[in-house]
Amino acid sequence: MNRRDFLRAGTAGVALSALKGYAPLFAQSSPRRAGLIGPGWYGKSAVLRLLQVEPVTVTALCDVDTRMLNDAADLFAARQATHQRPRIYTDYREMLKKEPLDIVHVATPDHWHALAAIAAIKAGADVYVEKPISVDVVEGQAMLAAARKYKRVVQVGLQRRSTPHVIEARERFIKSGRLGTVGLVEMCSYYHMRFRGNPEPQTPPESLDYDFWTGPAPMLPFTPNKHARGWRAYMEYGNGIMGDMGVHMFDMTRWMLDLGWPARISSSGGILVDKASQSNIADTQTATFDYGDTTVLWQHRTWGRPADEKYPWSSIFYGDKGTLKVSVMGYDFIPQGGGTPEHVDVKYELDEYPEDRTEKDLERHVAPALRGHMTNFLHAIDTRTLPVSDIGEGHISSASCILANLAMKTGRTLVWDPEAGRVTGDDEANRLLKRPYRSPWIHPDPATV
Repeated sequence: MNRRDFLRAGTAGVALSALKGYAPLFAQSSPRRAGLIGPGWYGKSAVLRLLQVEPVTVTALCDVDTRMLNDAADLFAARQATHQRPRIYTDYREMLKKEPLDIVHVATPDHWHALAAIAAIKAGADVYVEKPISVDVVEGQAMLAAARKYKRVVQVGLQRRSTPHVIEARERFIKSGRLGTVGLVEMCSYYHMRFRGNPEPQTPPESLDYDFWTGPAPMLPFTPNKHARGWRAYMEYGNGIMGDMGVHMFDMTRWMLDLGWPARISSSGGILVDKASQSNIADTQTATFDYGDTTVLWQHRTWGRPADEKYPWSSIFYGDKGTLKVSVMGYDFIPQGGGTPEHVDVKYELDEYPEDRTEKDLERHVAPALRGHMTNFLHAIDTRTLPVSDIGEGHISSASCILANLAMKTGRTLVWDPEAGRVTGDDEANRLLKRPYRSPWIHPDPATV
């Protein structure tokens, strides 16, 4: 694939994840230097996939938990080609000041994404940031403004856009016209993933700087379920299942149908069943994203059975010529009025990457998508073009899910003005676009980043 073909493919959204034997378009005098802020579960998974597609050198790691930090440093020393142990830091600002980094991956809890990513952008790195990009809308606006101002490539970890079977489904049934006119999409998550329990406050472990971990979020008593993955159960650190699982399916749906900002967003739900738990995220929620001729619906329940046992986390596209069901595990196309249904399963690539078989905590079905997403990121860096999940697209998907939560909170349909970056005629909703920050942390401003 030459440079012109690559640019054409990137514009069309063709499967960069299918590229094998990736090599930089422009010769590298030395391996790219990568840093990771937040080397927990997904941070390690994503950067280890980066090492599979290009022999970058992970030179620096940062985390506020020294135990997690040292474990990750040992892992990368074992896995990267140089066997160099990354230098470790407990303050991302110190890391960015001391380390000349080409790539920074931000894989912190959601409430840290904006500050860490903007700092990395200002330091001159190209950035890969996990989803959702922010915990409030103004954070996302500031991240986008910083990326454009400093001309950095920013890829968001919304890797359905780089998932081989999803790319295939998009081309075969939507772009080809076989699905017909799509008037409705139903998205869902029925996983029982909401934390249940009421742990007593404890003294944080000695390895964890809990004040720094909390950062700009409200200071809550430490409970062991919050760190390292349980923070998703609290709205103080994220945006609930809407912002965790919903953003993936919503972004995939937008990309498959070439949708931008929704015109109107409504939502209802709350904690309807599991009222005894300490978790304060909704156990039940529906949301409607109104695109005029296309309605996109979301539903999650952390209780009961899935509507379709094969598609517990999915998007179902209803066209006038058929129905397309898409999940992380595969897809099904059912033609309207007869014809042969078509089914495809996820591709694992375990023969090509045997280390995926034994890597701790790796979601093996997602590994090909992560490799594709990293390959696309590297191509965008080489060509200084927008990656498939550019920060602009990540902002639309993240902010729309945040707005759905605000619609549920206010009990009103929100009319979004993308040019103004505000809700039309709703002062209360507009005040909620920016969360208060705990001192001494300062909320980023899109006008002054």
